[in-house]
Amino acid sequence: MTPPVTQAAAGAPDATATHCPYCSLQCGMQLVASGPRGRSLEVQPWPEFPVNEGGLCRKGWTSTGLRGHRERLTTPLVRDRATGELRAAEWDEALDLVADRLRALQAAHGADAVGVFGGGGLTNEKAYLLGKLARVALGTSQIDYNGRWCMSSAASAGNQAFGIDRGLPFPLADVEQADVVVLVGSNLAETMPPAARHLDRVRERGGQVVCIDPRRTPTAERSDVVLQPVPGTDLALALGVLHLLDARVAVDEEYVAARTSGWEDVRATAAGWWPERVERTTGIGTAELHALVDLLAGAERAMVLTARGAEQHSQGTATVLAWIDVALALGMPGKPGAGYGCLTGQGNGQGGREHGQKSDQLPGYRMIDDPAAREHVAAVWGVDPATLPGKGRSAYELLDALGQPDGPRSLLVFGSNIVVSAPRATHVSERLAALDLLVVCDMVMSETAALADVVLPVTQWAEETGTMTNLEGRVILRRQAASAPAGVRSDLQVIAGLAERLGSTATFPTDPEEVFAELARASAGGKADYAGIDYARITAEHGVFWPCPDHEHPGTQRMFADRFAHADGRARFVDVDHVGTAEPTDADFPVHLTTGRVLAQYQSGAQTRRVKDLPDTGPFVELHPMLAGRVGARDGEPVCVRTRRGTMTAPARVVGTIRPDTVFVPFHWVGANRLTNDALDPSSRMPEFKVCAAAVSA
Repeated sequence: MTPPVTQAAAGAPDATATHCPYCSLQCGMQLVASGPRGRSLEVQPWPEFPVNEGGLCRKGWTSTGLRGHRERLTTPLVRDRATGELRAAEWDEALDLVADRLRALQAAHGADAVGVFGGGGLTNEKAYLLGKLARVALGTSQIDYNGRWCMSSAASAGNQAFGIDRGLPFPLADVEQADVVVLVGSNLAETMPPAARHLDRVRERGGQVVCIDPRRTPTAERSDVVLQPVPGTDLALALGVLHLLDARVAVDEEYVAARTSGWEDVRATAAGWWPERVERTTGIGTAELHALVDLLAGAERAMVLTARGAEQHSQGTATVLAWIDVALALGMPGKPGAGYGCLTGQGNGQGGREHGQKSDQLPGYRMIDDPAAREHVAAVWGVDPATLPGKGRSAYELLDALGQPDGPRSLLVFGSNIVVSAPRATHVSERLAALDLLVVCDMVMSETAALADVVLPVTQWAEETGTMTNLEGRVILRRQAASAPAGVRSDLQVIAGLAERLGSTATFPTDPEEVFAELARASAGGKADYAGIDYARITAEHGVFWPCPDHEHPGTQRMFADRFAHADGRARFVDVDHVGTAEPTDADFPVHLTTGRVLAQYQSGAQTRRVKDLPDTGPFVELHPMLAGRVGARDGEPVCVRTRRGTMTAPARVVGTIRPDTVFVPFHWVGANRLTNDALDPSSRMPEFKVCAAAVSA
């Protein structure tokens, strides 16, 4: 294992240069031993790392707060069948039990009786080995991960339009060079605060920042133009922009002819989205639409960035494609300081899907139904390609099938808190309860772990080494800075232990550097090619951008300068049209519900809610004074939000910064996702987290 990097790389004696455990920025930081006998860790800046230049948000500064926490799990737990209670067990007992029961279930019900559910916070090494465990040791097709709920719509759109999916096809710092930056469904200032400095620098240069969001967020306060559309109508807004660009002869026809295909079909659809129709659909006035198009048409360098607000919809892929169409019509992708990008959410949302956690993919972003891909990866794994399973169910469909006659009878969960994060969460909890075996690997007793038959305690980020791939496609190295508590094992050790007990003849290394070297070989020649990347190079270069096919290759910081990834080198305009949300409002459910994050918490909150230095306000319901007055709600007093799937009660926050027809609930606590809709995007299989019909009462 690569030893901790000290003064030479980190700039401080006895400091370990590593990265934050949270979002996709993967900010650089240093960890220094402190306190009695050096048992504590102190976070210090690492100014040399270019993504955050030493800056961190409050979550990053307090990220060591879970070390030594009284709720930390340090021994395997097995549910006693007689009492129903979890009891302490030895590792061998727990792993033997899991392996025996998995074998019995597969013998009775077939290989797909076992499901595997991963996470976008797992390192590349864990994601890779988890996919290998599913396909080789278990022989199941039933694997997916919570990243399906993060970036999958943008991924699907990127593959269709550009031929490749990398969240940002350029370094994040390129944002500063744009004349106009359009943020669609992103609250950057709260979700990844160190990145917001780039918006400030755009404005300092005289550029303009446009924020499109139903709420006036802290990001909107750092923007020049704020548009607050009806939730679920960002696609219609993009079509309105295309309509006016074409009507004003502001489309870059030379670029379109030389570098793209499909424009005429898109032009024909956009012709039907005149400004007055856009206003009726989105609530954005015609004057506001014209002003936005004025900015874009007059910009030498324009950049469109989407995030979950635009993507977590039943038309999420189409929405992203429409905004990519805008960028292509302006001639921006491939141009320095311009183009389209997706602001990835989870820490390894990018790398986590590239190497085998998704139901339809093999390492290197290869498709599992491609015979050449199967042959290549099988050769690396030392198995017959014919033994690899085919495509399985997507994340929500996998959960929905649990315990059903044709679904998995058991589920292994790594790095995900499904009970809080899944849409229609009450239904998902019922499916988990129907399983014959639920196994959860976690560091604390999350809401999902509390339902498990076996809970396996695993290391947290500061106690292990492994790579992540951030929102730029930069592969970075998290380094071990401290020993894990006695009784805790790494996910790699858990996977290897299960594979051995299941009788797998393939190798399952537990040294992360060895796993990464195998991952690099498996990815070679794929879209996400890591073949030229290793730990030493990541350390020397502050990360390496993929694709990087060999050790002489510099890595690919900026994509699309000369050609796109389709065989003909052209980008594709994709013709899409606005259909509307899967669940429109009506007399019984007259307002839109949307969900999102708050500054102090992350994802399901399993970690951040246990860090005492982070404020845990609990869930709340944000609503406009007009709506509050109509339903009799008062600030700070309980309100009830009801949808067709469930009900929650939380204190009201009455604010003038949200649309009067919309309520907002953060999803870090149990409750929000009991309300959300499980309608899926037909392409990405993304659930419609961001909008559903709701009723509010005091």
